[in-house]
Amino acid sequence: MDSLLSRIAAIVKGCFRPSLKSAVWILRLMIPISLGVVLLQYLGVIAVISHYTAPLFELVGLPGEAALVYITAALVNIYSAIAVISTFTFDAHAITMLAISSLIAHNLIVETAVQRRTGSSALAMVATRLGLSILSLIVMNLLVPAATLSVEARGAMPNQDLGDVLYGWLQSSIFLSLKVVVLVFVLNLLQQVLKELGVIEVLSKLLRPLLALFGLPSRTSFLWIVANTLGLAYGSAVMISEVEAGNISKEEANLLNYHVAVSHSNLEDLLLFAAIGASVFWMLSLRLAFAALVVWIVRFSLYRNHKFVTA
Repeated sequence: MDSLLSRIAAIVKGCFRPSLKSAVWILRLMIPISLGVVLLQYLGVIAVISHYTAPLFELVGLPGEAALVYITAALVNIYSAIAVISTFTFDAHAITMLAISSLIAHNLIVETAVQRRTGSSALAMVATRLGLSILSLIVMNLLVPAATLSVEARGAMPNQDLGDVLYGWLQSSIFLSLKVVVLVFVLNLLQQVLKELGVIEVLSKLLRPLLALFGLPSRTSFLWIVANTLGLAYGSAVMISEVEAGNISKEEANLLNYHVAVSHSNLEDLLLFAAIGASVFWMLSLRLAFAALVVWIVRFSLYRNHKFVTA
């Protein structure tokens, strides 16, 4: 018993330094970016960009106002996208399409930096996510044609003083910082405990058939679970530590990055969009199909160049 408690204490102690290091790295990235985007929104820059991109969205059966949702999601996160959606009366079809595209391409700056840290090309990740998010709109428009392009504003966004905007940003940043520090530590601790108990090896065996279908190596099983439950930003610390420790190769991490770039955070984010009328079936099935497709394309490319990746 004393031996077990000593091992647990050693694991907890060993998690503090790497967890704090990872949390600081994530927050140094997130906080300045979020401030920049808040200022762009306040100054109306994002709205101007959306105005000029609106005609492109009408080509795929969406109202022009959908451009504002897409750009907000890409630069910030799905919470901001949902906030924008809530200011209009989109129908369920439009909400589902916007949900899928936002789930594929959101928080691009932060999440691309995370994936680059684990060995993937930033350009490849951005191109994959933007390309497939646009393709999702085209595919959904073909599979489930829009009934109408009409949309009404629910009310103008209230004009806020810059001081109020910055105060709101500061409050959310403090909460975000606490959340990141706690989550990173808990994730690192969970990973080490599961590894010590041999649970990760069991999970790898159980998930092997599913991961094989997606074209992913079995050693990525735990990271796949983390990405699908907590997402890329919050799960980044575990992936970074796994790659730096050599527990998975950069090639394996790269394949996983292609998958989770398209399909991740399939609990909270999915439920949030479902709560405002998006179809869970289309949000999940289309992104998983795209994720599998892109990984197999990458694997085929590696095979042709004689860079094999074991399953």
